[in-house]
Amino acid sequence: MLNAQLQTWLARLNELVANQKAAGVEATPASVRESMAAMTDNLVSTGPTLPWVGDAKVECGETPVPARLYDPAPDQDTPVCLFFHGGGHMAGDVAVYDPICRRLAQASGWLVASVEYRLAPEAPYPLGLEDCHSAARHIWATLDAEERRYSRRLALAGDSGGGTFAATISALAQNEALLPVEKQVLIYPSLDYTLTRPSIRENGQGYLLEAERIEWYFRHYFQHSEDRRAASPLFMPVSNRLPETLVISAGYCPLRDEALAYVERLNETGAPCRHRHFEGMIHAYLNLEALVPDACAETYQEIADFLNDG
Repeated sequence: MLNAQLQTWLARLNELVANQKAAGVEATPASVRESMAAMTDNLVSTGPTLPWVGDAKVECGETPVPARLYDPAPDQDTPVCLFFHGGGHMAGDVAVYDPICRRLAQASGWLVASVEYRLAPEAPYPLGLEDCHSAARHIWATLDAEERRYSRRLALAGDSGGGTFAATISALAQNEALLPVEKQVLIYPSLDYTLTRPSIRENGQGYLLEAERIEWYFRHYFQHSEDRRAASPLFMPVSNRLPETLVISAGYCPLRDEALAYVERLNETGAPCRHRHFEGMIHAYLNLEALVPDACAETYQEIADFLNDG
């Protein structure tokens, strides 16, 4: 059953959305970015104070990739988690996700590096993905330049569209000796650009992330008739060399079924995988923490336990 607080909040949101549609208001990249930032700012309080937080640039060629580093234990050699934010490849940024990354660093004890990849439509496929891939390949040199202490253990994490990037890079890392990814955390991830799973229709209207909006995101991201199936992590080769994986899914999320299908693929292949399902939650609930604080706390603890297990 849908969480009661989310149900009340969604009723108000859906009324607002209906009024905007009736008035002929159309979404733009700018309005989507502003809405996501305002929603997160209103419903996620400032994250915990950490011993060290700083901005850096990952030098990886002609286009350096900005990142924000969250070091929960500057005097220790901590493992590193690269975080890719959600937002349909169009919205979100390091500032919006600052409180979420602070919570992740505090809960896990890992040094979190939040990547400021380029966004569509200004930077269509595959530029944002390339930024994230480059950041993963060059993170150690960046940490050295920033004089951070760390252990050479790397995890990738991302929510929604950021989960796409994490899963894609993990798939590539299976065959990249120079990019040893130990673990990946996929939070209600987007894994199937074909939008053919039943939950797209079942949960595609009235639960914050709507099917029509997802397709709109993807049209702005794929601007040159690319093969969406080939770009989907769900259909990429999977082997037992894939990083150990944690998938977090939500019952009323339109992307639910592709997360479940990914878990099934990994289980069939023998790739180590853990799955946590939050039945009463919707997509992006970490950005709605004031409404569902218990589920958010459980999620951060689940991630921390996974990262620190073994």
